[in-house]
Amino acid sequence: MLSGLPARIAVTALAVTGLLAAAPSAQTAPRVPGAVSATAADPSSSGVTVKMPAAVADRLGTDRKALVDAVTADVLSRARDTGGLAPATATGRLAAEGRKVVVDVRSASRDWARGVAYIEASRARHGAPEGWLYLAHRENGRWVSGLEGDREFAAHVAGSPLVGAAERWSMTAYAERAAAPRTPEAHGAQVSPAGVQANTNGLLLPWMPDHYMTLTGGPHAHDSATGHWSALDFAGGNASGLVRSSREGTATSMCGAGGGWTRVIHPGGFSTDYYHMRNATYYNGTAISRSALLGSIGTDTCAGGSATGPHVHWSLRTYDANYNGQYTWLNGRTIGGWTWWNGSGQYSGCGTRLGVTACPGTALYNRTG
Repeated sequence: MLSGLPARIAVTALAVTGLLAAAPSAQTAPRVPGAVSATAADPSSSGVTVKMPAAVADRLGTDRKALVDAVTADVLSRARDTGGLAPATATGRLAAEGRKVVVDVRSASRDWARGVAYIEASRARHGAPEGWLYLAHRENGRWVSGLEGDREFAAHVAGSPLVGAAERWSMTAYAERAAAPRTPEAHGAQVSPAGVQANTNGLLLPWMPDHYMTLTGGPHAHDSATGHWSALDFAGGNASGLVRSSREGTATSMCGAGGGWTRVIHPGGFSTDYYHMRNATYYNGTAISRSALLGSIGTDTCAGGSATGPHVHWSLRTYDANYNGQYTWLNGRTIGGWTWWNGSGQYSGCGTRLGVTACPGTALYNRTG
């Protein structure tokens, strides 16, 4: 299990073409007197916001810049908007859109480091950010970074002392079985393969069972633009606005303490994301139970996007034998007792249960079967 984040974090924002890219104020804690922060003058790190506890920065010493560069290169190569671009070009393009690359180094031990990295979503539309857990290992004086879904990440999970027993079990429980069939790549009313669909039966909607929230957005892409229609939006109801984990697993607060984005990795081959929460509980690779409290519906945009009213943006991701955490189709899958179907356009789809159809604007109960 990851060690807890210190109460105060030293945050350094690196220059973006001469402008200071400060981390969101909700995530930035007061400086500890004498704290050491990560710095970087190399152009390859320009445009990157670094979050790093002073103790971790001290432990890494001057090598912290090389670590940040390695993680940043992985992030930019994997991200949908920057893949194939040179780092300086990629960060420049993101900066022009008012978006940041964030590398959060949460722990380090000898030749290992780990944390969270993400690219902010555009604040011009209702969407969600793209982010990864990462592990890095210093091999022959060079940092080898792995993001979720990389071969390097899978290898690091097996060997890193920074991955605790509960978290390793959540990540590997499904990986020990045969890999799940891949879902189709094209949009439209694609039904998920039965072998994958069956594994979602243990997943609840993001609030307490036998309570209801109102569906405010049917299946849509996590970023509200491209990709599999993996997300649902919910608000209101008699669940008191409390957002809870869809199943047991290990939880990580992606934006850090105070941020409204949490990822839970479940042992059944899936993980789930929860965004826009307020009063979010801080987790750092922490083992949690089903229906553990994550936060409350809100309008938080700690990593970009927008929210016109309090809600939770919930997304389904695979977590297969390759530790491949990608957003995946909801179409044909049963979550919280409701089977979800794509509509003619994003947000318009509905859920069905026992002959009842629930479309956006409908209050629906969360069921365990």
